[in-house]
Amino acid sequence: MNKYLRLVLPLTVTLALICLKIYLGDQSKDWQGVFSYLPHLNTVLIIIGLTWSAFVLIRILKGIFLKQYDINREDNLRARKVYTQINILHKVANFVVILIGVGLILVSFEPIRQFGVGLFASAGVAGIIIGFSAQKAIGTLIAGIQIAITQPFRLDDAVVVEGEWGWIEEINLNYVVVRIWDQRRLVLPSTYFLEKPFQNWTRSSADITGTVFLYTDYTISFDAMREELDKILKRTDLWDKKVKVLQVTEAKEHNVETRILVSAKNSPTAWDLRVFVREEMIKFIQKNYPESLPKTRVLLQPEPKTPES
Repeated sequence: MNKYLRLVLPLTVTLALICLKIYLGDQSKDWQGVFSYLPHLNTVLIIIGLTWSAFVLIRILKGIFLKQYDINREDNLRARKVYTQINILHKVANFVVILIGVGLILVSFEPIRQFGVGLFASAGVAGIIIGFSAQKAIGTLIAGIQIAITQPFRLDDAVVVEGEWGWIEEINLNYVVVRIWDQRRLVLPSTYFLEKPFQNWTRSSADITGTVFLYTDYTISFDAMREELDKILKRTDLWDKKVKVLQVTEAKEHNVETRILVSAKNSPTAWDLRVFVREEMIKFIQKNYPESLPKTRVLLQPEPKTPES
């Protein structure tokens, strides 16, 4: 109910201004000097009141619609999708309301209205000039609307952008804020995500597969590592019991690359799981296979004897 009460004040003020407008319309014929501007000032205030009411109404409708979706639940893919769309559409609606309000206020001034009519014939040329000068701003605005419709990412998606890993924290019409894992904020223009590639780890679902790379000597026992991985995952609740893989992905001249894949319910949990698995596997190798830690071999051979020696 409190949400609807917020609409009472702007509507009451606007209604009072409209009533005052009707009264001034009957009395303003005999007014002179500074009082002759009161009817026009009242018109401007009515437009501001209607704009204010539209802002509050849009916010109330947004709150009612988003109340049906809980973004804090674990499987929040659809909720994040709706939140992303509604938040951007909310900003677009506010922009349109401001544009209409400012336009109506300007048109209410007689000199400006006459000047606008006089330039109407050259509006095409003016539009082309404005279009070129505001190309970047308009392109960024359209990019924000396009992101809301196509949704290459949503709020709280885990992404890798510019070599940084983090979450989508804020989506605006002209820029996007990415919260980096170390609490830094990466602010990028909306056009960036339409022009350059980036990684989205949670586009299809909230759960995610984490990767751990280990580098050991050729003498390591891979069967023993697989058995230890099973024991590690049984000791933690971070693993969602969906993906568990240990594979040798590379054999280099000095060491062997082993990749471990484990799954978790969301990206923050996957990060903690990767760290936990990496630490426990390193402890296992240090304790049970210290000779299998990465090493560089050097073979020393005596110089061949020459006939003279």
